Amino acid sequence: MFIATLIAAGRLAGGDVSAARDALADAGCAPGEASWIDRGDAADIGFANDPAVGRAALEGRGYDIVVQAAALRVKRLLVADMDSTMITVECIDELADYAGIKAEIAAVTEAAMRGELDFIAALDARVALLKGLSADAIDRCRAERVRATPGARTLVGTMRAAGARTILVSGGFTAFAEPVAAEIGFETVIANRLGIAGGALDGTVARPIVDAATKRATLERERAAAGLSAAETLAVGDGANDIPMIQEAGLGVAYHAKPRTAAAAAARIDHGDLTALLWAQGLARAQWAAG
Repeated sequence: MFIATLIAAGRLAGGDVSAARDALADAGCAPGEASWIDRGDAADIGFANDPAVGRAALEGRGYDIVVQAAALRVKRLLVADMDSTMITVECIDELADYAGIKAEIAAVTEAAMRGELDFIAALDARVALLKGLSADAIDRCRAERVRATPGARTLVGTMRAAGARTILVSGGFTAFAEPVAAEIGFETVIANRLGIAGGALDGTVARPIVDAATKRATLERERAAAGLSAAETLAVGDGANDIPMIQEAGLGVAYHAKPRTAAAAAARIDHGDLTALLWAQGLARAQWAAG
């Protein structure tokens, strides 16, 4: 048995739910009765047969749709990307602005996140361009530019309150990721370390680099340590370097993602904020932690 969750905070109408149920029926998915998680925000429709067929039948309706197995829907492990997922910016691009080279760096970041460049080579090249930037710029950038994505604190807080383990794993930098993890509520953070010498960036990143393989390995290691099945895990990210962990998770979500990532993920959030991942787990607002 599978569940299709329709998510559109404050704008999901009964007619939308009925039309979605009809679309599943027309696709041969034998839907059951629909039920509201939170009226006007999110609803579930159970159905049988192929989940890919059900997902295809519901695409392009102007709201988010998550299709997954009904069993083990509430997840016990969250592994999340940081930049443009848990926070609203790409930290390296914003840091580059303090060096006067944001446009140059941002173009490389965009290409790397689309999967058009080797991640490690692109990271080294961008960091090399920041050599000589005062380390004080990191604190200024964090204070002036870095903001949690709407719903991030509520997502992490609710999952932790329910007993889930939460890991922030970033191809970005510890100087940003550690404060972000503390602010949002993650238990553990894994990220790259910028080289600093004489009060300035030295243009290097410490090895080993946190990359796509690291993200997937983190999910696998944490899942095994907790004795969980794959179905009990949730991964979320936006870039090409998030694809391996997204595909490894029981519920892998592309969040406002680059096209390659969106195409590779079994679930996408294109419209809502991160609280959509709570409705995807069947959790109503009354069950959410304060964000």
